[in-house]
Amino acid sequence: MINYFFELNFKFKGKKILTNWIKNIIEAQNYKLGTINYIFVDDNEILRINQQYLSHNYYTDIITFNYNKENKINSDIYISIERVKDNSIQFKTDFKEEFLRVVIHGILHLLGYNDSTNEEKLRMREIENTQIQKIDKSKIKFL
Repeated sequence: MINYFFELNFKFKGKKILTNWIKNIIEAQNYKLGTINYIFVDDNEILRINQQYLSHNYYTDIITFNYNKENKINSDIYISIERVKDNSIQFKTDFKEEFLRVVIHGILHLLGYNDSTNEEKLRMREIENTQIQKIDKSKIKFL
């Protein structure tokens, strides 16, 4: 089950498409979907979470809490929509593509992928790009 929670003025249509996309990625890696909660927040909240739980004093676009049990994916994933917007401007990408990239980035971490080294970052970006091509982006609409 995938749940979507909004702690700011941000909504989108296409949750079923997004959920199926995420589920397919998880199952293709021989994992099972447990419960994933996506919580969309602002910069202040992501900073508070980063400070409180990770002892980091900076903004980030995503924080993924891994509650996996064996091969079942379970997580709370916090996404700062403000960071996603800023990233799309900074990297000259479409907001929708950046949104999808961050959504799947958290899943890839839960599947065991890391981005600590340049090589790992490149591999993760390659997988993100491949997966983003597999979703019908026209079905995701921001309100």
